[in-house]
Amino acid sequence: MSTKTVWITAFDKEKDAARVAALSQLLKRYGLATQGHFWVDDPEKLAWRAGLDALNAARADLWLILADQASLAKPSIRYGLSVFAASLREARGQGFPIVLSGTAGVESAPHMLANATVLAENNAVWPAKMVARANLVKPGEPIDYRFEVVGEEQLGQWYAIGPREGEWQGVVFGVHGGGARIDFQAVGPRGKLPEKTVLEYAQEGLTVQVGEREFGAWAVRNRLGPDDVYYARVKGVPESMLFMPYTDDSEASATILRLS
Repeated sequence: MSTKTVWITAFDKEKDAARVAALSQLLKRYGLATQGHFWVDDPEKLAWRAGLDALNAARADLWLILADQASLAKPSIRYGLSVFAASLREARGQGFPIVLSGTAGVESAPHMLANATVLAENNAVWPAKMVARANLVKPGEPIDYRFEVVGEEQLGQWYAIGPREGEWQGVVFGVHGGGARIDFQAVGPRGKLPEKTVLEYAQEGLTVQVGEREFGAWAVRNRLGPDDVYYARVKGVPESMLFMPYTDDSEASATILRLS
């Protein structure tokens, strides 16, 4: 059996360095290799993306987040962790193992990490559970859509959304909170931003009201299949996002994801 690699994310280099070193040595004794990074809290420059790219380049088998309650309380960090997790699972599968580990448990995890395993480091079985999660990947909950965030500082932050199966007759996409706004949209093949795009019946400046939340939305009527993606460039750090296949039905069902 090949050695499994755990990717460790910590938030405070000065405070967490000893913790990372100790846990790395502990996991090594249980046959797990470790790599990792310290979090950079700058979501508008997609700083979280460097950690995700490094994790994927290392072909890590598990993402271990060393929880820090002060850090997890910050909306910008919660947002970064959310889009990191969504993009990781889109690249590596919905069942990719994620562990939130705290010295005495974890009080509040971002909504997009609700399915992560939560472990307390002061529990004697912590190492054994880490080995089990790294070696026994559980299938993730099936979802009928794709969602990830792509791009980099120069290109900007792009949300990539589309159907996993079947066909959508277009897309309505909106963002709420955090000073977020959409400033460009495109449609193209899954996997990379299109160099050019032709939009059908494009709409901008829409408002979608859901309860007390108001989403600034854009829309197109391009048909999307499993190999097609709707791309929206988003400025700011939205608290939540909304999307749904385009329809003329005013009572249509939408997917809403909390991001911070």
